Amino acid sequence: MTPRYIGLLWRIFVPNAAVLAVACVVLTVEPANGRIAVLASGLIVMLAINLLLLRRAVTPLVRLTALMRDIDPMKPGQRAPVTGPPSEVTVLGETFNDMLDRLEDERSASGRRALVELEAERRRIAGELHDQLGQSLTAIALHLDRVAAVTDTATGQQLRGVRDDVLLTVEDAREMARRLRPEALDTLGLVAALTNLAERLAHHTGLTIRRDLERNLPPLTWESELVVYRVAQESMTNALRHAKPYALELTLRSCGTSVELLVRDDGEGFDGAPGAGTGIRSMRERAIAVQADLEIVPRGDTQGTQVRLVVPGGRPAP
Repeated sequence: MTPRYIGLLWRIFVPNAAVLAVACVVLTVEPANGRIAVLASGLIVMLAINLLLLRRAVTPLVRLTALMRDIDPMKPGQRAPVTGPPSEVTVLGETFNDMLDRLEDERSASGRRALVELEAERRRIAGELHDQLGQSLTAIALHLDRVAAVTDTATGQQLRGVRDDVLLTVEDAREMARRLRPEALDTLGLVAALTNLAERLAHHTGLTIRRDLERNLPPLTWESELVVYRVAQESMTNALRHAKPYALELTLRSCGTSVELLVRDDGEGFDGAPGAGTGIRSMRERAIAVQADLEIVPRGDTQGTQVRLVVPGGRPAP
């Protein structure tokens, strides 16, 4: 039920009418009789009082407008404070907050639907890379090996070289399939998937990746586990591509009823606006989809960047 209040129109009109009435009374009691100074002084006093009253009436609306302008859609949970007695301003603030609630709920639901559809497409592509393309390339490699066995030595060596290149392409396709769809996440769980991810990155890059992965974590939904994995994957990949670090730190631990992920590097540091890159924006959108908090800041203890994701606990992942 909307609270009853005196409208802004009447809060402006009544004081103005009162000022004009007082001015009429003053002029009736003490006519100006041509004294311009008296009329000018009265006009100045009236304007000053009018300005003061209008400012008092309009200031809350100006303040609320500024707060609305500062709301960042990539940082959900921000709300305009509603203070003061019931008025158009408080009703507008409550309506604006209700609108934000509805928008964030719909954005979160849309994000979860998009997340599920994206992962389904990743799974399909990963399956085709692993099964269809991988099997076809393997068959080609075997055929080249058979042809090489019945040709002369020089031609055979060239064919075996082509066969080796094809087998390397098979391994590349399988690696792409693993990146597209982390099988360990489905079969072994989040901790095992992150361990496998860190070991593969360390093996391919030679970089030291220190892990501190707690196993007794609050239960997470499947979508939340997937977001944690993807944010860790994107964070470490970004660090390797852009920061030129000597080492990475990967931490997963409980934080009350939530789960906290930390990815820290000792590279060149963070010198861009959060959300400027496609990868960072993708991480933020994934976090919004599961109502998680994502923070990307420079490390406080040394040079480098820290990515912190806090995901609220939920029902166990199926």
